[in-house]
Amino acid sequence: MPAATIKKIIPCKKKDLINMILDIEKYPEFVPWCLSGKIHKREDRADMIEIEADLTVGKKFLNQTYKSHVTYYKEKDKIIVNNIGGPLKYLQNEWEIKEINNQSEISFKIDFEIKNIFYNMIMTKSFDKGLRNIADAFEKRAVELFNK
Repeated sequence: MPAATIKKIIPCKKKDLINMILDIEKYPEFVPWCLSGKIHKREDRADMIEIEADLTVGKKFLNQTYKSHVTYYKEKDKIIVNNIGGPLKYLQNEWEIKEINNQSEISFKIDFEIKNIFYNMIMTKSFDKGLRNIADAFEKRAVELFNK
């Protein structure tokens, strides 16, 4: 249902940004509406890193946990996230990261649909603002961690 692409220049090295994105358990510290992040499995191979993780998003009493499969392709500097369980009917999420003059250019694409029609209608209405808030949170976190 909702789909969007955001491009940003973030003032940090590509390697640092990628490591921050893959550190899913730290998301509750800076990602809006993220209540918890748990990595269940992580396999680091020569050409890729594969992760299975849960994210719980929402507010105190109104929250949902979804499981995702995250693949980081080292040669392409691309991270692909797919839903494998929870309230989402589907999730297609892609991060592409390029380093330009010691900064990172990111292209973030997301397309998803929630199984519950009511939640889906709510998300569709607030999707653009929420996505911008999340993208800004990643940028702010990178600046805090890597521009001291």
